Amino acid sequence: MILVTGGTGLVGSHLLFKVLQTNDKVKAIYRREQKLELVKKVFSYYTKDVASMYNRIEWLEADITDVPALTEAFKDVDYVYHCAAFVSFEPDKYKQLRKINIEGTANVVNLCISNQIKKLCYVSSIATIGHHRDAQHAITEDTFWNQDDDNSIYAITKYGAETEVWRGTQEGVDAVIVNPGIIIGPGFWNSGGSSSLIKKVYQGMPYYTTGVTAYVDVIDVVEAMLQLMQSDIKNERFIVISENLSFKDFLHQTATALNVKPASKKASNFILALGWRLDWLRHVITGKRRRLSKHMTKSARSISNYDASKLKSALNFQFKPMTTSIQETAKQYLEDLNRSSY
Repeated sequence: MILVTGGTGLVGSHLLFKVLQTNDKVKAIYRREQKLELVKKVFSYYTKDVASMYNRIEWLEADITDVPALTEAFKDVDYVYHCAAFVSFEPDKYKQLRKINIEGTANVVNLCISNQIKKLCYVSSIATIGHHRDAQHAITEDTFWNQDDDNSIYAITKYGAETEVWRGTQEGVDAVIVNPGIIIGPGFWNSGGSSSLIKKVYQGMPYYTTGVTAYVDVIDVVEAMLQLMQSDIKNERFIVISENLSFKDFLHQTATALNVKPASKKASNFILALGWRLDWLRHVITGKRRRLSKHMTKSARSISNYDASKLKSALNFQFKPMTTSIQETAKQYLEDLNRSSY
């Protein structure tokens, strides 16, 4: 029996679709019933037989911070894919990030230990991988992550979650960790996550930044997870990225695929610094959620080149080109947009 946490998210929903093609016994947990419709929507991109596939999932209402409910979900489970997480770069969300990402992962790991789970796959992030002073130097799984750096609260809590997974490996749980870059894929246009980038570009983004980071297609993330879980590889982490792209190139490719005007103005350091301060002031006055933080502007300016050679070598893995991924995802967004207009 397979258990998927975070089954109603971008990675989790795509993972469920792939798992159902070769497994009959699948459990998934959810927190809000309305998000189950997003899973059906994702399934509809790849099959007409949505209902029969969806109904094969044993859904359980549970939260990774709710130990009694989570304990029930672990019954008769052999393999666990831990995709559940909270993504935010808002400083005032630190306690919530710790509770979900670190404490929640600790709960999952503890139940893996007590239930003698055969293998655990944890979805982390490249945010927990270190950086070099030389921006052109390739970042690998062995690059040192300095806890004393000015890391984002999201990175800190995901790093803490990884520490819990490593603790589990010391207590008898075989595990693999995947560290994907920015994940591109369809279905979650309003989530505030990576898929919402497509919607934002369509609606108009006049400014671009000079930073560089890594991107990957959601199907590649899922395939890497499945292959690692089916392999003899254990207690290893893997960077899962297709390409390193500048934000300018990504925005231009996405705008072209969406047939909208690409960003043409460079956001200077002054504009970015002013932007996050004004956003903070707006948050203080109105109480609305932050849309731009200091760490987000720092990331937008930084140049980080990640290397996925370890995964490619271990699994002979081939990634989908990001041009293809962007085009496919943009096409799906436009089709969804057209359907919603009727």
